[in-house]
Amino acid sequence: MRNLKFSHLIILTAIAFFFTTESEAQQASVNIQQSEKIDKLMEVKKELNKNNRIGDRYVIQLFYGDNGEANEVIQKYRSLYSYPSQITYEAPNYKVWVGNFRNRLEADRALLKIKDNFPAAFIPKPQRK
Repeated sequence: MRNLKFSHLIILTAIAFFFTTESEAQQASVNIQQSEKIDKLMEVKKELNKNNRIGDRYVIQLFYGDNGEANEVIQKYRSLYSYPSQITYEAPNYKVWVGNFRNRLEADRALLKIKDNFPAAFIPKPQRK
């Protein structure tokens, strides 16, 4: 019993000694210098990302034909889905495009939902701007 108390006393002393010693850490400072042009480039990139004009984007094409039918298709689409939609003109026909997907996977997922009501829908190859 006496050895047990003595071992406890040694352990407690070691723990107390460990916590009472003063720890020291290294101190350092970092100075970053960059060109002002980097800030301007970052602003341009933010603006391009906001306007969705950077990189390849994917859309789903629902229709290709005359303006009257394109308007009917887009009205039907807008009553069913919430992805952004637009009518684009490529002489002599109009196209109904929906979405502005960052990658093919996002576009494929949306296409599976849209095909229920628009079976002819497909994903055209993205065009570089």
